[in-house]
Amino acid sequence: MGPLKLDRLDLRILSQLQRNGRITNVDLADAVGLSPSPCLIRVKRLETAGYIAGYGAQLRLEKLGDTLTVFTEVTLADHHREDFIRFESAIRDVEEILECHLISGGYDYMLKFTTRGVNHYQSVIESLLERNIGIEKYFSYIVIKSVFIKTHYPIEGLFPPTT
Repeated sequence: MGPLKLDRLDLRILSQLQRNGRITNVDLADAVGLSPSPCLIRVKRLETAGYIAGYGAQLRLEKLGDTLTVFTEVTLADHHREDFIRFESAIRDVEEILECHLISGGYDYMLKFTTRGVNHYQSVIESLLERNIGIEKYFSYIVIKSVFIKTHYPIEGLFPPTT
């Protein structure tokens, strides 16, 4: 079975759910212009098809304590397929790495770290270097202030309905 053809109501449902995963089905149905039963059927269909990966809480880390966010550009020493696979496998389970992006340009990867501070970040980087996973060089950018962080995608603007 191929991917679902999403219509404007499916896109509205996805848009609403990513903004508030705890919305009741009745409120969701009202927000997208459906009655509750067809709305729930659509949500279940979107979950089954894998469009909805899960539901979770968005935390305010600053309430828990001080943290440091660091973006790190990484260049690998070699660029064979196996080198990329080895690097990605090695960093996948590093808890402090929240995002890993293979990028174009002068570097190979952009990583996003969250740590307790500079010393913790340096410890994580040093442990990666010691593991000999192909890192030739890296550059770190410490976030001074996050002006905003959006936790939702502009679904309806990115993906026009197919029906």
